[in-house]
Amino acid sequence: MRYAGLLTTCFVSAFALSACDQGISDADVEQAIKDVNVIDESNLNDVMLTIADPNEAVSYFQRTIKDNPNRIDLRRGLATSLIRAKKPSAGAKAWEDVLAMPGSTSEDRVNYADALVRANQWDKAEAQLDQIPPTHESFKRYRLEAMVADSNKEWEKADSFYEIAVGLTTKPSGTLNNWGYSKLTRGDYAGAERLFAEALTYDASMFTAKNNLVLARAAQRKYDMPVVAMTQHEHAELLYTAALSAIKQGDINTGKSLLSEAIDTHPQHFDAAVRSLEALESET
Repeated sequence: MRYAGLLTTCFVSAFALSACDQGISDADVEQAIKDVNVIDESNLNDVMLTIADPNEAVSYFQRTIKDNPNRIDLRRGLATSLIRAKKPSAGAKAWEDVLAMPGSTSEDRVNYADALVRANQWDKAEAQLDQIPPTHESFKRYRLEAMVADSNKEWEKADSFYEIAVGLTTKPSGTLNNWGYSKLTRGDYAGAERLFAEALTYDASMFTAKNNLVLARAAQRKYDMPVVAMTQHEHAELLYTAALSAIKQGDINTGKSLLSEAIDTHPQHFDAAVRSLEALESET
């Protein structure tokens, strides 16, 4: 931020010198200063919304709004920062304030619905989504529509919305994982397996999708490890997941074998797997 202040000072000084030479009025100089300050503030706002500590960003936007209560961009910044700071209820209230201002958009309403979902206020989120015109098509909007349909167990609607959302982003791994988990909870294990595997083609490091993939396969009594990239630590954890699934389904001997393999595979002591194996062996 020191550089921004230096550049502002240099610019204003240069402009003032130019004004002396060319007879530019004081009003012109003041406008130039104001324009440069706006540029500096815009840069600072961007920093606060991206790389700054979320709580620091919240404090910054709260302070700035006191001096500029009618600036909708600052209120958007506050709402976004509250969500980043994992304060969804406060974030929802901030987005509600944005919607009450002139110049609010359908995307603001989408962000409000997102905050409501994060705050576990599903009915209110659905009511907000219902107010968005069908002409407003965005990835976030359809991802939320899919999640709300899921919560209502409206499976056909959920599948349709998930499919649309996936088509509107270049990074669909998280949405594919959510869709797969939806299929998993419905008992469509083969469909879930396909979606988790597809998610991993977009993000091979996503351990949640790997673990869910093992769960989907284990539900079909396919206990061998899927052919996906994994570290030694992940391999052991996934074997443990498969073992617990096997035991839950009554495949005790398979579960024991998988637990032993998980213990041998883990690069360190795998306490949870050891305890599970000991408990099983004490019962037989």
